[in-house]
Amino acid sequence: MSQDLTLGEAARAIGVSVDTLRRWDRAGKLVTRRDARNHRVVAAREVQRLTKRPSRHATGTRLSARNRFPGVVRSVEMDGVMALVEIQAGQFLVTAAITRDSVSELGLAPGVEATATVKATSVMVETAKRGR
Repeated sequence: MSQDLTLGEAARAIGVSVDTLRRWDRAGKLVTRRDARNHRVVAAREVQRLTKRPSRHATGTRLSARNRFPGVVRSVEMDGVMALVEIQAGQFLVTAAITRDSVSELGLAPGVEATATVKATSVMVETAKRGR
């Protein structure tokens, strides 16, 4: 690993987005400096420091998503190469469309504990029709 990494290289090494690194920089959680071209760079030791931090969720992997819903698989419906997995997460019912292979690899079945991680740039909501 070279002495300094670009934000993109550092983000890939840590497992977060470039936008997350920019937020961490503004919040003082990450030390960056400007190179000769005035681009932000991150020292290799900073990347090492951040990759040594323990994971904060059950899967042991690092994600930048903040919306995690731990719960229990309620149902799994498979059709072709896709599957619909329903997770009862407290008062919430989360439905995920994932591949059949993922269901198999994760061992998903009714009664299995699982965490739904939601990361979306937009969510569309429609009201229920009244008067039926």
